Amino acid sequence: MVDSHDPESAESCSLTEDDVEPKLKYVRMSNDIKNILSEEAISCIAVHPRFLCLGTHWGRIHMLDHQGNCVHTVINAKENTHILSVNKISVDSRGEQIATCSDDGKVIISGLYTDENNQVLSTGRVIKAVELDPNYHRSGSGRRFIIGDNKLVLYEKTFLKGLKSTILSDSEGQVTAIKWNGQFVAWASLLGIHVYDLQEKCSLGFIQWEEPKDGKLTDFRCNLNWSNSTTLLIGWVDTVRICVIRKRNAIEVSTRNLPVHIVDPMSTFQTDFFICGIAPLETNQLVVLGYAKERDSETNKALRPILCVLQYNASDYIEICTDSLSMRGYEEYKCDDYHLDCLIDENQYFIVSPKDVVVANLYETDDRVQWLIEHGKFEQAMDVIVKHGGKYSLITVARLYLDHLLSQQQFDEAARLCQRVFGTDRQLWEEEVYKFVKVKQLRSVSNYIPISDACKLNPHVYEMVLYEYLQLDPAGFLRLVKEWPPGLYNTKAVINAVNDHFNKKDANILLEALAILYTHEKEFDRALTMYLKLQHKDVFELITTYNLYGMVKDCIVQLIELDSDRAIAMLLKDKIPAEDVVRELEQCEQYLYRFLDAYDKVKSNEKFHWRLVTLYARYEPEKLLSFLKRSNSYPIQEAYDICQGLQFYPEMVYLLDKMGSTREALAIIMHNLQDVAMAIDFCKEHDDMDLWNDLLNESVDKPHVMTKLLNSIAGFINPELIVDKIKPGQDIQGLKESIIKMLCGYSLQVSIQEGCNEILGADYFDMHERLVRVQQSALAVSTENVCGVCRRDLLVKDSKTDIVMFNCRHYFHEPCLLDKYNLDICIVCNTKKLGTKGTF
Repeated sequence: MVDSHDPESAESCSLTEDDVEPKLKYVRMSNDIKNILSEEAISCIAVHPRFLCLGTHWGRIHMLDHQGNCVHTVINAKENTHILSVNKISVDSRGEQIATCSDDGKVIISGLYTDENNQVLSTGRVIKAVELDPNYHRSGSGRRFIIGDNKLVLYEKTFLKGLKSTILSDSEGQVTAIKWNGQFVAWASLLGIHVYDLQEKCSLGFIQWEEPKDGKLTDFRCNLNWSNSTTLLIGWVDTVRICVIRKRNAIEVSTRNLPVHIVDPMSTFQTDFFICGIAPLETNQLVVLGYAKERDSETNKALRPILCVLQYNASDYIEICTDSLSMRGYEEYKCDDYHLDCLIDENQYFIVSPKDVVVANLYETDDRVQWLIEHGKFEQAMDVIVKHGGKYSLITVARLYLDHLLSQQQFDEAARLCQRVFGTDRQLWEEEVYKFVKVKQLRSVSNYIPISDACKLNPHVYEMVLYEYLQLDPAGFLRLVKEWPPGLYNTKAVINAVNDHFNKKDANILLEALAILYTHEKEFDRALTMYLKLQHKDVFELITTYNLYGMVKDCIVQLIELDSDRAIAMLLKDKIPAEDVVRELEQCEQYLYRFLDAYDKVKSNEKFHWRLVTLYARYEPEKLLSFLKRSNSYPIQEAYDICQGLQFYPEMVYLLDKMGSTREALAIIMHNLQDVAMAIDFCKEHDDMDLWNDLLNESVDKPHVMTKLLNSIAGFINPELIVDKIKPGQDIQGLKESIIKMLCGYSLQVSIQEGCNEILGADYFDMHERLVRVQQSALAVSTENVCGVCRRDLLVKDSKTDIVMFNCRHYFHEPCLLDKYNLDICIVCNTKKLGTKGTF
């Protein structure tokens, strides 16, 4: 179909902007049509799904298949169908009948398989348009056809009279175009377009067309096409109009005597070129063949025709793509020399010039993918494959895209592409990752390379990545060593590589990496050494994770220096004996103190308290007193000596008190601490008269102390003692008030004691009276009572056995008692008491 020897073959018949994806692909028709075009020029075309017909300016009709090969039919056998140019060809829907018209005034209808319905009609006038009934092939259809000269005439075959003609409309001049669709016929005259309803036999409307600014309407062919049963496409001069035939409201039809249908224009817009043909594409899209309004600036000849794909709305359009067509001899042609016909169901378009036929097809999936690849639009190509499939595989395009990205040095995008497309395909990863090796960009793919068990690559791949990082980015090397599972690669090989490339500049980074690698190899002693050398805090995680406590006995000080909190918390886990820790910390008292302080908080063991006295006194004296109070595991005398040497008076008071030297303790309170309130409280706590006397003796010459004593001693000592100590004439501020307060307090205390005594006496007599009353009350005996020993009924008929009853409500047969002469205690209650005592 494509003429590969033609310099203007399919590759050169269209020119499209490189960055706009084309909608159509083009193939120049060849084969037998080349011989036809070498002798004749095409004047019109009609396309059917089975064939196409070409009319020439010599009056001939040529029938070909869609590849340009002649079809052997009666049509091709005729020499000249007409003697002048063929103006129009019409084919019925089944492709069995062909109608042609010409300037010679003849309308000829020929059957492809039979001549039964052939017609030759001579009008004597120029016929520009003829249209067969789409159902012409059907028997009983009337074999109708319409021609247009200076009026529109419908012909139909009758049984007796032959052809019957009916004038549908007296035209406003020459009829230039006719399109038949079901019951509707659209036709163009010199003034505009009419739409006729063959069922109602009336015109549905007239669409008047404006005269162009340059030239006349008669200078341009009107192009009509139906996109479906009710949508009419019109392209004339440089204006496109889309009209829809709709039904009127039933009430409107009946009341106003109007046709059932009406023609509504739904879109009208003007183009930048003259229109040579119009055809439908997809929803709201058109294919328009255009002729440039401008001419070549150098030669003043015509420019290439264009084929545009437009998306229209109410008053304008969007140009989706435009292709310039290199038709043979385009420089010499006028607008009406070009024709456009189509197969709507197949989205196939035939562009015709006098010396050329080019077939345009919608880009199929594979065509789109190929174009997108050629223009570097790989993402869009992959989207098309995902949605529509085709011969191209997603992997094939992804590999091409990967090569493109690497060539453009877009390494990170290339790595993301691998992750997105290759997923968990181990083979693809191993094949394509070597492309990154060649450009030394394994670092870019390292974040995306699969590391899960579901897609684990060859260890050599991961080692190559690590080796590149080691050479070019040591910090990145360390990051990967931390992130990647050790099972991905040979850790020994990586350790050897690190040792071979070790340098002082990156020493810390490489040592940390070695520590991790040695950990993976279970060489914990080396890993521990590395971490301690680096003073790296990951050493604690290493010790706890792998239970390396036995290895750290000799480096406890180093661990505390690195992070005292974490080190001490680790040491408190009892993995290392506390005695060993204390022994290691002997030379570092501050660390020893921090450890023992923490140890004391979590352990109930008091075996190191003797060391803590000295350590608290030296490093945190404020904690010493509370420690002394809660512990009993330290030598008191040594503790006192330490406190005495450091003049820790509150601690000394406590220790003296603990040793029984209360009078010395009180002396320290009075002389060293000079805290009267503390001294009074101390005396109250011990309630020792010797202490009170010491305190009184110390306070005689101190009026302010006497005042405090008078206010505080009520209830503890006789007020007369302190009053007797006051020297006559001694000036004591607030003495009167203090004595009154003291006496009032003393009197109140005496009153309270008397009241309590009265209450106790009354309660005693009430309780005694209640006890006597209870003991004097009767005890009831019933048949339901049982003996507390034998558990038989207490009362038995005709029995003369005596019964013993206790106030505790226990009953016995007298013979059942072991010692009937000892009846002071109930044996049941006594047994309970003995049993209770035995539980302690």
